[in-house]
Amino acid sequence: MENTFTGIIAFAVLCSLMMLGTLLRAKIGFLQRNFVPASITGGVIGFACFSVFGDRIDWSYDYTAFTFHFFTLSFMSLCLTTNPQSADRARSVSMGGMWLSLVWVACLVMQSLLGFGVVSAFNLFGDGEVNAYIGALSTHGFTQGPGQALAFGTIWENEFAVREAANVGVIYASLGFITAFLVGVPFARWAIARGLNVNKTAAITPDFLRGLFSEQAGQAEGRQITHPSNLDSLAYHICLLGVAYLITHVWLITMQGVIAGIPDRPVLIDILFSHNLFFVHGLIICLLMRSALVRFRLGHYLDSTTQKRITGSAVDFMVISALLSVKFTVLVDFMVPILAVAITVAVATALLCYGLGKQLKELGIERTLAIFGCCTGSTGSGLLLLRLVDPDYRTTVPQELAFFNVAILFLSLHILLFFAPTLPGVSLPAFLVLYGGTFVLCIGALVALKSTFSGNTG
Repeated sequence: MENTFTGIIAFAVLCSLMMLGTLLRAKIGFLQRNFVPASITGGVIGFACFSVFGDRIDWSYDYTAFTFHFFTLSFMSLCLTTNPQSADRARSVSMGGMWLSLVWVACLVMQSLLGFGVVSAFNLFGDGEVNAYIGALSTHGFTQGPGQALAFGTIWENEFAVREAANVGVIYASLGFITAFLVGVPFARWAIARGLNVNKTAAITPDFLRGLFSEQAGQAEGRQITHPSNLDSLAYHICLLGVAYLITHVWLITMQGVIAGIPDRPVLIDILFSHNLFFVHGLIICLLMRSALVRFRLGHYLDSTTQKRITGSAVDFMVISALLSVKFTVLVDFMVPILAVAITVAVATALLCYGLGKQLKELGIERTLAIFGCCTGSTGSGLLLLRLVDPDYRTTVPQELAFFNVAILFLSLHILLFFAPTLPGVSLPAFLVLYGGTFVLCIGALVALKSTFSGNTG
């Protein structure tokens, strides 16, 4: 049985590093003052150990697969979460969600164009020979997280010979998470200190700083769906995800068999139905499952709180896996262009999000923090930054983020489904026109939306 322990021990290492990060947060003032999550602390420690000791560590493991699957699970779980309160404030939620979505799509294309430009300049003035699409890949790490960066990076590496694209994508995602907290936390502190946030219950309490509740402070959350004599309720919700995972896998296998019989099919078709884009199909499956349960009045068999805990847990494990997935040798080889791209993208994203958020009459701080987190990590980091200024989610912004996760699928469909998978094979003029045009359209739509925007603090 010893040979069956490799993956289990690797997961145990993740858990141990996460616990170490939790304990250090409870004891070290620097981590408390900067609200550093356990996943970041544990991931940095693990990365340092792997980099220094390398193969001498018996439990060293390639965490790339963990990164991909935890990302996929977090996204699918989020789509299974019901939001019963959103109907009461539907217009505010839809307007705010559309604003978040347009900003996100603008950042998606802006980051890709900036990254491409930075690496092109590096090659021109620094005698480098780095594929410029390594810079364009930055957007998938920053706006979408490690799973999608890994998926697109793998496609670019295998189909278009973009060297080390998969590993570089994970590095971008890791830098994106770090950026979210390095920039987002000080901004949240500044907003709270000046009373700019709507929810005045926001407070930096001792429990918040330590990252652990005191004995009497913790709250019981969640509703039991299944009777424990039959099946534990947490197991039930995990099983729902397992069913969705299986359906998605069967769907992809079936479609791969169908398209295999199509002669002279474009490479895009193979990519769209490959397991590298599993999360796209899985997301649609989960949306259909949730819609079916609500349609047939079975929505009470989904507990939003439990599902959110699963989503949050998957995000935590995704972050730490991403940091442990970073290959030190790849980081060293691409150090200068990666850092140049990351810094440029981070500054531009912060300026864009803050500048657009400042134009809002209501919930500008909350929406700015939420979308900046989403554009430098994932929806999970957006929720975490939002929680700093809206700790009990009293505003409409959490519901807006749920709307946002669906809306971006349609607003960015032409990019993510048809162009991003094969971008290195697209002509440069087409890339510049399509991405640049999308950015201009998003900014124009945001200007038009502002004239009719009516925030609602709830």
